[in-house]
Amino acid sequence: MIKDKIAIVTGASSGIGYVTALALSKAGAKVAIGARRTDKLESLKDQITKNGGEVFAQKLDVTKKSECDSFVDAVIKKWGTVDILVNNAGLMPLSFMKNLKVNEWDQMIDVNIKGVLYCTAAVIPHMYAKKSGHIVNISSVAGRIVFPSGTVYCATKHAVTAISEGLRQEFSQRSGIRVTCVEPGVVATELTNTITDDNLKSFVESTKKMEALQGEDIANAILYAVEAPSHVNVNEILIRPVTQER
Repeated sequence: MIKDKIAIVTGASSGIGYVTALALSKAGAKVAIGARRTDKLESLKDQITKNGGEVFAQKLDVTKKSECDSFVDAVIKKWGTVDILVNNAGLMPLSFMKNLKVNEWDQMIDVNIKGVLYCTAAVIPHMYAKKSGHIVNISSVAGRIVFPSGTVYCATKHAVTAISEGLRQEFSQRSGIRVTCVEPGVVATELTNTITDDNLKSFVESTKKMEALQGEDIANAILYAVEAPSHVNVNEILIRPVTQER
């Protein structure tokens, strides 16, 4: 269903973004990958190329609207269109509110919310003009359940879930643009590396000991949504490890 489709994956340098780009490429899509760590992007680019896939790589900081616009413009110039956008870039520096890590709050809002909006804004005109496309937003279980130390992170993921539903209502029926919100539980990625609050050391260690989801599990969920027939709109996928209660 996605052979020769043009897919953009943000935050593609590691974790869910990395394996999703690989999975989309193996399914036949041409993949544009963006992230801040260009060395990791080059490694991914080489892997996709060796597998026989077509790939475009460019540095992308989703907190800068100009970079989001120029990235999409470059993809359009190379391949003529955009069919799939996977808004994957995200941060999770959990902390208790009393510790006032305001800079980290700002960072999460910039990446997790503004980054989604900026990248979506860059592709919408192209998808709207051709009355087709698919936007996949990576939210979280935290977009449904608030927990101590996750107040701001949960707020950003609640926002992603709301943005996804708003996009669906505005564009799916009228413009043929499908929208999927993927909400993973604990995934074995680098996401916990951004946690600087010493009070959460035991939490971080406990997540490392559990049988967490793998990035490939989320990539498979994304593939399921984007490979569905054009009349099918997979709106939400909530996916937890068996061992995760909430």
